[in-house]
Amino acid sequence: MEPLLLRIQEAAKVLQVSKWTIYRWIDEGRLRGTKIGQGSLRVFRASVTELIEKEKVDGEKTQGNGRNKSAEARLTKRKA
Repeated sequence: MEPLLLRIQEAAKVLQVSKWTIYRWIDEGRLRGTKIGQGSLRVFRASVTELIEKEKVDGEKTQGNGRNKSAEARLTKRKA
């Protein structure tokens, strides 16, 4: 079972960003966090998951080069 709260460094590792980015994203409201004890900040795992889902690029609509499939098809037809 995954923990409900992540340490700042754990959230940074999951999202592959620096701990300073995590602090900034909490300030900006992109991530939700809470203070526990004498001020230790934790990040809600659910907010990390939500951020990943929100920012995820739909694999069916785009290809590795960033173009969508219909644009790629138009380019192919023009070249032919």
